[in-house]
Amino acid sequence: MDTSLDPATAPGAPVDDVSARDPSQPVDPRSRDPKSADPKSTDPKSPVALFGADEPLAMDAGVALAPFRIAYQTAGTLNAARTNAVLICHALTGDQHFAHTHPLTGKPGWWETLVGPGKPVDTDRYFVICSNVIGSCMGSTGPASLDPATGRAYGLDFPLVTIRDMVRAQAMLLDRLGIPDLFLCIGGSMGGMQVLQWAASYPKRVFAAMPIATGARHSAQNIAFHEVGRQAIMADPAWAEGRYLEEGTRPAKGLGVARMGAHITYLSEPALHRKFGRRFQGGSAPTFSFNADFQIESYLRHQGLSFVERFDANAYLYLTRAMDYFDLAADHGGVLAKAFQGTKTRFCVMSFTSDWLFPTADSRAIVHALNAASAAVAFVEVESDKGHDAFLLDEPVMFNAARGFIDAAARARGL
Repeated sequence: MDTSLDPATAPGAPVDDVSARDPSQPVDPRSRDPKSADPKSTDPKSPVALFGADEPLAMDAGVALAPFRIAYQTAGTLNAARTNAVLICHALTGDQHFAHTHPLTGKPGWWETLVGPGKPVDTDRYFVICSNVIGSCMGSTGPASLDPATGRAYGLDFPLVTIRDMVRAQAMLLDRLGIPDLFLCIGGSMGGMQVLQWAASYPKRVFAAMPIATGARHSAQNIAFHEVGRQAIMADPAWAEGRYLEEGTRPAKGLGVARMGAHITYLSEPALHRKFGRRFQGGSAPTFSFNADFQIESYLRHQGLSFVERFDANAYLYLTRAMDYFDLAADHGGVLAKAFQGTKTRFCVMSFTSDWLFPTADSRAIVHALNAASAAVAFVEVESDKGHDAFLLDEPVMFNAARGFIDAAARARGL
């Protein structure tokens, strides 16, 4: 017999369920004050688990963060044995709205291509959870959140976050929800880093793991791209040394440029050429100005403008730094295989041929380490010209491979 996990009644239920809040009742008025916290961080339109002063998050920076909160979303039904839970780990600019209409943009969930009824991550069979990571800005505690010690947004007073911190917080959320272990942990890019960290930190809690389009460490090139984006944000006068919420400003230009630069790394030259080429935006000739003459320029400007409406600039600084710090081998004496020593977790590692942000060589390094640790591992390199973002798009080969791996793991799990 299956039983739905109702956040209001499940064992260890969260203290506050934002989705169940009476809409006629106002949220904390400070959340509407530009000198306190970003409204997105206080009212994310999803359930929120609150952790009090007696439940601190031990962070790699040496800080015990308390109190703190984790915003999350779920789909599907948890079975009576609580053995069919799937954790989705989101990427850098993602959030908990993996298969739900986004409350700010009105767009479908960011992974509805892969997750849903009858899809590879089948919500008719599995109970799917996705939390907004610590340090982000859609309800989980981060630099845009209210610091209870000062009554204003944390800003740069928030401690630096690591991938391991994100995973520790997710483990605390699962404990709160009464879920002892995961059938599957899956994610792409920064989400894939979290999957690897889960497998290394909590091997007995992960039956199957699927890291996609990721690496066991951030490359020097990727760190360089992130630094350019961070400098763009910090060079914006409206950033105000990170105190823009207090000043009532917003570093929209800096964050927009950071997004434009990063978005290029998510694509591939063939995909850009196919979609835009050198076509002009408003006609067949240049305007001899610095307007957005080319379609690709207009596209990137749109990406920048739309991004600043849903994301916090300081959160972008924190999450890019978390990715930069990630180096799973360094945490295990420089030997990646030691991170997975003795693991019983089943792995499926996936890469894309045109992904130059996390190239196939990064995935192969993970596979070699898993082989050295005698782990059960499958590897799939998907032929695609869509670049790094292919894991978010309609890729039939990816879907078929994911379905095959997940279905086989479900049979082994007895689901």
